[in-house]
Amino acid sequence: MTRAVVIGLSAVVVAIRDGEAVALTVRHGGAGDPAGLPFGPFDPDSDRTFELALRAYVTEQTRFDLGYVEQLYTFGDAGRDAPLADLGGGAGASRVISVGYLALAPAAVDTHFAGSEWRPWSRIFPWEDWRAGRPDALDAVDAALRAWAGADAQKLARARLLFALDGAPWNEERVLDRYELLYEAGLVAEAARDRSEAAPVRSDALTVALGEPMISDHRRILATALGRLRGKLKYRPVVFELMPDAFTLSALQRTVEAIAGVPLHKQNFRRALERAELVQGLGRLDADTGGRPAELFRFRREILGARPVGGLSLPLLRE
Repeated sequence: MTRAVVIGLSAVVVAIRDGEAVALTVRHGGAGDPAGLPFGPFDPDSDRTFELALRAYVTEQTRFDLGYVEQLYTFGDAGRDAPLADLGGGAGASRVISVGYLALAPAAVDTHFAGSEWRPWSRIFPWEDWRAGRPDALDAVDAALRAWAGADAQKLARARLLFALDGAPWNEERVLDRYELLYEAGLVAEAARDRSEAAPVRSDALTVALGEPMISDHRRILATALGRLRGKLKYRPVVFELMPDAFTLSALQRTVEAIAGVPLHKQNFRRALERAELVQGLGRLDADTGGRPAELFRFRREILGARPVGGLSLPLLRE
């Protein structure tokens, strides 16, 4: 018997709140159930385009209107499609192909809609935030990965490379690869769920270090979005889609750091920004900085149609 194919649409909506990168999530079940991304099925009879259908779902489920949107990836692995995401129409007996989208918002506006929440990435991927140095979560993750790898040199080498163990360099863009390794190792909660196994008993420290699980394949989709966005910072000026019309250079740097998860060298960041000619001073000061008033700038959006425009250099702050 041929299984029906259902096309699902999922949205990773990203903003900055209180200096943290946050994603818009929804909770369709009870208070104790995992959260998920805004999602819904594509109806070829009534939906004109994927993007229009997605925008309608996000607004319906969160009361939030999307701005900048781009298609992210298509997810279709059997067994990881929608074990807990009810797409309706008998989708539980169907093969679900999920089309993910990345959306960027200049403000994490309160939706005032039951079940929706702006959730910090650091709660979902605690090992990804290196702004204050090596995250504490990696201690527990390190030990768990070594126990999984055992005497297998290849497994241990992958863990070292991806999670910067034993002094290996950190590559902030490999978010999905790190999540996939934890899934393969059976460490994240979604692995046991998808294999219909009982959740293993974990220490409190490891449970916190492995982050909050999500329904269906939504944490995998979120990891893909974070890696894509971190890479795109360097070759497209997408960070300005997360900024208000007027901003300080310090606020811009904090936004880049929140997305990239690494600290940047202030002077070198500003030099690179000046060379790129992406911003222009507005000739007025922001008095709400909590200290010395700082100059306000705007993104020179008009240059997008005038010449090829790159992204931002990420000059790391070395200890």
